[in-house]
Amino acid sequence: MNYTEFKPFAKYLAEESGKIIRSYFRTEFNIESKADLSPVTIADKKTEEKLRELIMKEFPTHGILGEEFGKHNADAEYQWILDPIDGTKSFICGAQSFGTLIALLKNGQPIFGVINQPILKEFLVGDNNTAELNDKLVKVRPCDSLDKTVLLTTDHRYIAKYQNGEKFDELIKKVKLYRNWGDCYGYYLVATGYADVMIDSIMSVWDYMALIPIIRGAGGVITDYQGNDPVNANSIIAASPEIHSQIIKALN
Repeated sequence: MNYTEFKPFAKYLAEESGKIIRSYFRTEFNIESKADLSPVTIADKKTEEKLRELIMKEFPTHGILGEEFGKHNADAEYQWILDPIDGTKSFICGAQSFGTLIALLKNGQPIFGVINQPILKEFLVGDNNTAELNDKLVKVRPCDSLDKTVLLTTDHRYIAKYQNGEKFDELIKKVKLYRNWGDCYGYYLVATGYADVMIDSIMSVWDYMALIPIIRGAGGVITDYQGNDPVNANSIIAASPEIHSQIIKALN
């Protein structure tokens, strides 16, 4: 399976899931709390159900791991990792800083990734070598010093809870701009050259697998919080190559 075979199907997944998400966006719906107290909506569940249905029909031998409905065919060579709405809190609040994450792994390594923003109809896909936004190549922008850096994170409160909060607070005083434009949309902004660093101090596998081929494909560096391989991580830092090592050093 190569990039040209994957992309049309990934686009189809994005279009079909996007129809469901748009039908619920800024409407009234019930909000449930999961075991970890994070919110989930009918839009999350119906979107993942649709994605799973389409994948199982097209690739019946493939495995699936989704945030809402767990594992299917867990020993398969190819595994799809799904987060139907990454940024459910933003979605609930009517903000557009969320997206659908779709990753394809071969033997445990992410080979393709998708961030789809269904409201803005932005389809970002990467394969570790290139990244495209709506069929146009995108790249991280060069940034070689902290005083030029636009730094993003999802939730400031999580930094001190899971990592070194004091180091992070020192870092944000040195950068040009610090904002909480988070979840997958922060990584979208790094990959497309609008921000320089995106940091999450805690993540789950469905939160980050799709990001790896996209950030790498856009020419960026993606690791865990300490600079290690992101594939088995529980935290993520994505940045342009020139600034990534400085960020790691500053935080650790």
